[in-house]
Amino acid sequence: MVAAMLRAFRSYPSREVPVLDHLSIPTRDTAASADFYGSVFAPLGAQVIMRFPRGDGEVVGLGGPDGKPSFWLGAGPPSGELHIAFVAPDRSSVDAVHAAAVDRGAEILHAPRVWPEYHPSYYAVFVRDPDGHNVEAVCHT
Repeated sequence: MVAAMLRAFRSYPSREVPVLDHLSIPTRDTAASADFYGSVFAPLGAQVIMRFPRGDGEVVGLGGPDGKPSFWLGAGPPSGELHIAFVAPDRSSVDAVHAAAVDRGAEILHAPRVWPEYHPSYYAVFVRDPDGHNVEAVCHT
């Protein structure tokens, strides 16, 4: 299985998944989650792009400098742990995400390091978000 994953990583011309337009996850507290993602992943360019009301809560769209909201947070009970990995342009950005998470008091699941079991240059940090999800910043070079 690991060998197949390595072949898949190496076969992609880029690390983007071209069929993924956006992702939406439920949150217990949309405002708190938007604040968490907007600050912890700011070193990767994450920012709140738009907000709009839905029912008794709100929906928040985050994105990068291109202004496209591609990561959505919405009110609703989380139904189990999710794993979400955000692309980092370099290792110092992964380290900056780690520092931002530490500053917020977030649970650090795995401090930044190389994960050779994924591939020889997989450098990542794993943290817990306010809803208990395992979120990662990863650099592949």
